[in-house]
Amino acid sequence: MTDIRAQVDALPGLDPRAALLEVNDLHVEFRTRDGVARAVNGVDLRLSPGETLAVLGESGCGKSVTAQAIMGILDTPPGYVTRGEVRYRGVDLLRLPEKERRKVRANRIAMIFQDALSALNPVYTVGFQLAEQFRVHRGMSRKDAKLRAIDLLDQVRIPDARRRVDDYPHQLSGGMRQRVMIAMALALDPEVLIADEPTTALDVTVQAQIMSLLAELQRQRDMGLILITHDMGVVADVADRIAVMYAGKVVEEAPVHDIYAYPAHAYTKALLESIPRLDLKGRPLNVIRGLPPALTDIPIGCAFHPRCAYAREICRLEPAPTYQIAPRRTASCHFVREVLGV
Repeated sequence: MTDIRAQVDALPGLDPRAALLEVNDLHVEFRTRDGVARAVNGVDLRLSPGETLAVLGESGCGKSVTAQAIMGILDTPPGYVTRGEVRYRGVDLLRLPEKERRKVRANRIAMIFQDALSALNPVYTVGFQLAEQFRVHRGMSRKDAKLRAIDLLDQVRIPDARRRVDDYPHQLSGGMRQRVMIAMALALDPEVLIADEPTTALDVTVQAQIMSLLAELQRQRDMGLILITHDMGVVADVADRIAVMYAGKVVEEAPVHDIYAYPAHAYTKALLESIPRLDLKGRPLNVIRGLPPALTDIPIGCAFHPRCAYAREICRLEPAPTYQIAPRRTASCHFVREVLGV
């Protein structure tokens, strides 16, 4: 029987005492006919066991590309990791041969994709797709793998799992398909789970159920969870820390309660002010003027300055320094004190 998990544990340099996941100075670019799009520009992230890190920002800011680079599933060409490290338990995954990287994927680091209907294969039953992982990675028989698939569907609360295991993706609702995606991601007991917009296109009731399920499964397994979203309301109750991204960079990182109470970057503050609130009923909704920059033409200086209410000449000319405001709290803004109101 093949046990790929044991092969992962034997990777040279793997240290159980090292940080669960570290991303250092990650750069990713896409080489297109219209020029080079700099999608990720020096991202730093750190994740501990049992911790939920929310990565937040508008569409196109580099959140999903960062996740794909961590997983090693960038389409090359046109996407290229040009610099940086992705360290899992001390091992730089970017330096591993693809054969070794494939062993880490799903076994140690798994991902839930945005669109479950597109991510699932329409010509195979959900049970077959779940069981395949146990056959390939654990060497199980077809019978044992199917029983394990049924158990997983039970864990993610799909009713009548013994019957639904033989359903095809199109026979399930959007919420159920997302539960199947969660089951697939958790099948091999990963230590790191990346959830890329896991509640996209779901109604608010199902969103709450999915987020509650993820939080419960994370507690049971003591996983590190990276939650990628553009919805600040989704992460308020589940995240421990938030990293706010803009134009391929993390512009602010802080514990979740600090971000909501005292945003230190102008972009974070503008995002919070644009959330509809019941106590402001009847008043005009605040918006962030303009659009995010084209990644083929990111402005010199602070990339947010064309849209920023605090912007001055220095913002147009010089990149913002990163200030250590408090332990595990940083912000990259020329006018942190003004944004904080101190």
